[in-house]
Amino acid sequence: MADRPRLRTPVRFVAAALLAGLVSACSPFDDLMVQIFGRSMRDQRSFDPYENTLLPPEGSVPFSAGNFSAGPDQISLGQPDPSAEMPPFFTMAEVAGEAPVVMEMVNPVEATAESLARGERLYNRFCVPCHSADGVGANAALAPLHPMVPLFNLSSAATAIRPDGYMYGVIRVGRGLMPAYGHQIPHYDRWHIVNHIRQLQAQAGNAPPGE
Repeated sequence: MADRPRLRTPVRFVAAALLAGLVSACSPFDDLMVQIFGRSMRDQRSFDPYENTLLPPEGSVPFSAGNFSAGPDQISLGQPDPSAEMPPFFTMAEVAGEAPVVMEMVNPVEATAESLARGERLYNRFCVPCHSADGVGANAALAPLHPMVPLFNLSSAATAIRPDGYMYGVIRVGRGLMPAYGHQIPHYDRWHIVNHIRQLQAQAGNAPPGE
């Protein structure tokens, strides 16, 4: 019984030596992986937020493509809702070409205080990195990082004359360098964002015609 404590030191020494050997072997192993595959797990490219955006795989069902709720202030629990009015189908080309199916869409969401608050929250989550909190693309956080990327000014007079349907369409299917957000932002939430953008335009002195 008196000899047992003396055996612990060699065991600990061997364990420490094995651990040190495994750690020191990581670099040669990575070098071997580089020789075989051209890269290793220690050298990986990272992406900035929304830098390498990809649309959902064909045939998949995006989270926001479920049953539409009965209204902008109601939550869909997945049950079929025959009263929900499905928005029309359109493509990015139709948005860029300002097709009637896009330009003539009517905003069904009234710009109430609740809608504006929800729209601002979603705008800050999805839109601020490229368009800034005040809607001026030049003030966006990405502007100094990617000076060659045109960051669109959402609060400008040129944007204010666009109908709500056009802005909804750009959010849903994208346009130019802007990717589609339809698979991330549900139907009514896109209209909430449009209402907030209208508020930014009014704050910039570019209220839409007729307002």
